[in-house]
Amino acid sequence: MRRRDVVLPGDVMKRAVKDPVVQHRDGRWHMWATIHPLADPLETDQMTTEYATSADGLDWVWQGTALTGRPGEWDARGTRVTAIRFAGQSVTAYYDGRASAAENYEERTGVAVGTDPAALVATSAPGAGPAVSSPYRGGGLRYVDVMDLPGGRTRLYYEMTQPDGSHALVTELR
Repeated sequence: MRRRDVVLPGDVMKRAVKDPVVQHRDGRWHMWATIHPLADPLETDQMTTEYATSADGLDWVWQGTALTGRPGEWDARGTRVTAIRFAGQSVTAYYDGRASAAENYEERTGVAVGTDPAALVATSAPGAGPAVSSPYRGGGLRYVDVMDLPGGRTRLYYEMTQPDGSHALVTELR
């Protein structure tokens, strides 16, 4: 018999917890989870990424907001971390962002960095736009994930808006 445990229950009145990115590093579990506010029905599309740690991967301690939207920018309405890369003491995050509620499902991808996984800073300059987006209607390019392969190569996976407006899972080898 399999056992299931709820580890991120959210709160139906205050916030939804979604889309976790979980890694085990240096003997600890690390998680970046998307948080949607629920108190105001007109604001539920907003999102931030919060960071939590755990000794066992089951009981999590929230450490704070790791990444949030920037007023007036392409990611003002929300940020959702989708992939994390560590290099020594530095952290690089790929994240989805949107400027408005109308861009829901058409988020674009940005890059954020930091030396603390609980405090990431977007790398795009003010007014510069996202790191990548689809060239097709809506511009959606989201849920980027990065996989290291033997021999030093990397495979990327992401969802991308297609010419007809549908979305497809795409991969590329680097």
